[in-house]
Amino acid sequence: MPVIEVSGLTKTFRTYKKQPGFGGAIKGLFHRQYEQTIAVNDVSFKIEPGELVGFLGPNGAGKTTTLKMLAGLLYPTGGSARVLGYVPWERADGYRRQFALVLGQKNQLWWDLPARESLELNAKIYGIPADRFERTITDMSEMLNVRDKLNISVRELSLGERMKMELIASLLHQPKVLFLDEPTIGLDVVSQKIVREFILRHNTGQKTTILLTSHYMADIQALCDRVIIIDRGKIFFDGKLSEIVDRFADFKLVTIQCEKANDYPAENLARYGEVVEKNAGSIRFKVKRDRVIAVCKSLLDDLVVSDIDIQEVPIEDVIRQIFAR
Repeated sequence: MPVIEVSGLTKTFRTYKKQPGFGGAIKGLFHRQYEQTIAVNDVSFKIEPGELVGFLGPNGAGKTTTLKMLAGLLYPTGGSARVLGYVPWERADGYRRQFALVLGQKNQLWWDLPARESLELNAKIYGIPADRFERTITDMSEMLNVRDKLNISVRELSLGERMKMELIASLLHQPKVLFLDEPTIGLDVVSQKIVREFILRHNTGQKTTILLTSHYMADIQALCDRVIIIDRGKIFFDGKLSEIVDRFADFKLVTIQCEKANDYPAENLARYGEVVEKNAGSIRFKVKRDRVIAVCKSLLDDLVVSDIDIQEVPIEDVIRQIFAR
């Protein structure tokens, strides 16, 4: 059975529309105008046990709102959802002990206390035995390279160190489901890599079901085989990451190395494909997938080519084009 099952999930917000100026403020005291904002619109998907799924979309697409409903922080306007057999917004104690939510821009650790003391408090809340707590803390802090930071106040930790502590705090009770909202936001490349490796290792070892949102495609490519793309509150794509390029990029990039590339007029090169880059030693074309073989043959026959390279369009470029639509 799916661990997460969402059907027709919808969330709308009613916001007060204030008229400009002092007069508008006075009018608002007697007659208020409201407008409806649809944050999530008829979203449906299923996630199986142990899956690590990327949840993508531009800012304001509805990703965080969906996660908050699945975590029980928001009530939906319509539709249904079940996580581990529970309805999230009923906030059953049995459910709250089996999931964790990490928001990249929110802190759950006490700002003025050493990280270890906040972790000990979490352990008491979840009833974690002392020996298991020590073992978990040791293992996770070593994997995340923050064991020497446990006794430092949270306010004195760097952004990357705080995020690592947040991950440890969320996984202390070994949840079956983990919601990660931008866990690497603002981190340097070294910290991003450590966090990604930690998440992947935990997913593989503990079989934790993970739903991950991120604007860093390196996170998605390193961690997720399947992605769900949401835009303007609606599911736009749900499938394998590898299928995105095939479905939304109907061309490949063909680069040739040739001497005196600048001698070839642009109008003569247009018959091979769209010229996207040209310099003294190379030319790069954007070529339709079904023409790649024929174009490569023509280039080798017509031009003095020393090398030829065929590449897929970078996945981040494809995602950017999808968001731009």
